[in-house]
Amino acid sequence: MKQQLLKCLPVALAALFIGGAAQAQTAAATSASQQFSTWSVGVNAGVLSPISPLGGKNDFSNWKSSLGYGLYVKKQFTPYFSLKLDGIRGKLKGDNSEPYDSGTAVTGGNTAYETDLSYAGTLSAQVNMFNIDLFKKQDVLQLYVSAGAGLAGYKPTVTSAGGVTADYADGKTISELVIPVGLGAKFRVSENINFDLGWSVYFVDGDNLDGTYRNNNSDKFNYAHAGLEFALGKGKQLAYYNPVAASYDEAVQAKQLAGSLKSDLDNQKAENAKLRSEMDDLLKDSDGDGVADKLDKCPGTPSGTVVDGGGCPLVQPKPIEKVIITEEDRRVVRDAIKNLEFDLGKATIRSKSFPTLNRVANLLVKKSFSLKLAGHTDNTGSDELNMRLSKDRAESVKAYLVSQGVNASRVEATGYGETQPIATNKTAAGRQKNRRVEFTLY
Repeated sequence: MKQQLLKCLPVALAALFIGGAAQAQTAAATSASQQFSTWSVGVNAGVLSPISPLGGKNDFSNWKSSLGYGLYVKKQFTPYFSLKLDGIRGKLKGDNSEPYDSGTAVTGGNTAYETDLSYAGTLSAQVNMFNIDLFKKQDVLQLYVSAGAGLAGYKPTVTSAGGVTADYADGKTISELVIPVGLGAKFRVSENINFDLGWSVYFVDGDNLDGTYRNNNSDKFNYAHAGLEFALGKGKQLAYYNPVAASYDEAVQAKQLAGSLKSDLDNQKAENAKLRSEMDDLLKDSDGDGVADKLDKCPGTPSGTVVDGGGCPLVQPKPIEKVIITEEDRRVVRDAIKNLEFDLGKATIRSKSFPTLNRVANLLVKKSFSLKLAGHTDNTGSDELNMRLSKDRAESVKAYLVSQGVNASRVEATGYGETQPIATNKTAAGRQKNRRVEFTLY
């Protein structure tokens, strides 16, 4: 049994570190933004007593309490489960100076003993019972239970009935299996420090702890302690993390975000409606002569009447001239395209575009060219909005040219929305190129 345990302890220690590495990788993969402290070390001191309230009869009637101390390293795998590798030292004492509680006097054999507990090293599983407050993501009080197995090494010294003191087992260290079970409570006093109160009973696989065979009963001892635990690494302690409260907070935040998005959407709809109203007012043409009401100097023109740029009927139509487009004419149009800018999300032409548009208007009036305006947008916004915006911008350019004396019948305005991109819509530069109005002379 002891040899098997000695072989198992290194394996258990390796499992503690390997399991910790695997758990850290899993946590990093699932939540890069949520960091927890999962390793901790602790020191403690308390009282060692060679008794157990969990049954069995001691070989000596009178037990004594002695100082014990220990340390441990712990790996927290979940908020409720951890593995702890710990060790304690101290002394265990007892004698037969008093009868048992039943009144039976102890006769024969050794009268007293003192055992030097060189070590008791164990690997235990610790389970946190529950979080005290379900609405706190980080609690302050934690109750736990633990159980495990390990190895104890000790040297008993016994005193015979004749008062002779001698080393048991010729002073050699005895090593035996121990099974610890315990419970306790921890208080989080700061982000990385806990105050620990615990009590454990160690069941020994043998009857050598007190150097005496008397009641045909395996020996046992208990350790009640108080100490400090120090969390290692960055982040909050996983042991105090409350996933129920965290899930509740995430749900509340998601609801708040949904409300904020709905508000933004409503505001955008209102802005779009305002934009449509402004465009409809700007481009309204009651008599259908191709000149917007705001620019029409002769409202109410009969249907089919050819009008000038001010919306008034032409007295004598100009003779059709042969159209010859020169390179200089094309340069004038290219300059207008290059300098054409609108207000963001609107069909309002910016004033810096007027000089080059004026040259195009002069060209159309002077040489009687016809012009096709094709409005285009990037893919930002809905298809319907983009189609409307591209059409409105082309109409806005047409309205401006007509206001400068161009014959409205010689200007055709069409919108294509986002259907004919000339560059990628995945970059800001590409989207800028796609937001354009093309001029075609003929």
